[in-house]
Amino acid sequence: MENKIVLTITEISEYIKTLMESDPMLGQVWLKGEISNFKRHSSGHLYLTLKDGGGVLRAVMFRGAAGNLLFEPKDGMKVMVRCKISVYPASGNYQAYISEMEQDGVGDLHAAFEALKQKLHAEGLFAPEHKKTIPRFPSRVGIVTSPTGAALQDMKNVMGRRFPYASLTIYPALVQGDGAAEQVMEGIRYFNNTKSADVIIIGRGGGSIEDLWAFNSEDLARVIYDSEIPIISAVGHEIDFTISDFAADRRAPTPSAAAELAVPDVAEVRQRLENAQRKLTTLFQANIQKKQMRLEQLSAQKVFARFADTLNERRLKIDEMMAAIHKDCKTGLQLRRQTLAKWAAALEGYSPLGVMQRGYGILQDEQGNLVRKKADVKSGDTLTVTVTDGKIQTQVL
Repeated sequence: MENKIVLTITEISEYIKTLMESDPMLGQVWLKGEISNFKRHSSGHLYLTLKDGGGVLRAVMFRGAAGNLLFEPKDGMKVMVRCKISVYPASGNYQAYISEMEQDGVGDLHAAFEALKQKLHAEGLFAPEHKKTIPRFPSRVGIVTSPTGAALQDMKNVMGRRFPYASLTIYPALVQGDGAAEQVMEGIRYFNNTKSADVIIIGRGGGSIEDLWAFNSEDLARVIYDSEIPIISAVGHEIDFTISDFAADRRAPTPSAAAELAVPDVAEVRQRLENAQRKLTTLFQANIQKKQMRLEQLSAQKVFARFADTLNERRLKIDEMMAAIHKDCKTGLQLRRQTLAKWAAALEGYSPLGVMQRGYGILQDEQGNLVRKKADVKSGDTLTVTVTDGKIQTQVL
């Protein structure tokens, strides 16, 4: 009787899986196809189907690899993936396990992006010490973007809700295609030349790497670097990165997030002020209570309890001191008056008028010189004698 080899479904699936994973070609292969049935699981894993004109292939990209994507996959997008082909035993289906994914035809763009990024980084255009601070309470916000895009309306709504006190100035510009980078640069130069903004937002909504390519311009990066006004770059979605993001003073994951970075939330500011006011009031009241308790403690001390008596004693002492000072001053004044009278009497004895009162006169020659002795005159000289009530002229015989 022939021996039969009977396998379970699980065993045959595992066997096929072993065969496929032992094939070096299936272990590392690049596939090209169009995405369909795309789904991002809450775990972060990506599930999709790759298809072309002749077939379909299920695929999965686990969260770790998906975190390195520079774009958001979506149905209808043509991509190239690096993957291994294996069997999923639970279903018996073979599928691709993707480790890398890039949009078909943009491999050269990614290479150019990385080359420019490395060049500008080496020149210091992305250096943290060059980044300018976003003003906390800007009164003027300049926005360089498409006037018809949803991104602008999102930013206006956010700013109007958060901080309606800031004025908005929109500089309309293309944000993709030919001439887009030049128009964004013109907008930045406009706000710098007119000094009409405290902060500038540049950006647009999401899109493919081709759609966002205007913001990977080297010239635009240098204009951002040279801007005297701080710039917030808000290009695409959270997973999208452009050269402008690295050159700007702040990078926002979305235009709405840029609006939140540009202006404060007035409700939050008001709440913080109210909290600060309450805190200060509490501290002030606590300080007053502390001082009142200290005053009560001091008032209870003995020296303050008999303060009025102590004050009256000091007043009496002051009165006694003032009386003593008054007495000393009066005695001293009398002594000085007596001394002055003695000096006045003594001076009176030396006064010429006093001498004349005793019968003496003052004798002067014609020139008014005093005659003190006989030799001062000669016969015939006319002299003047001054007495108490006038002058007498006389002649020497």
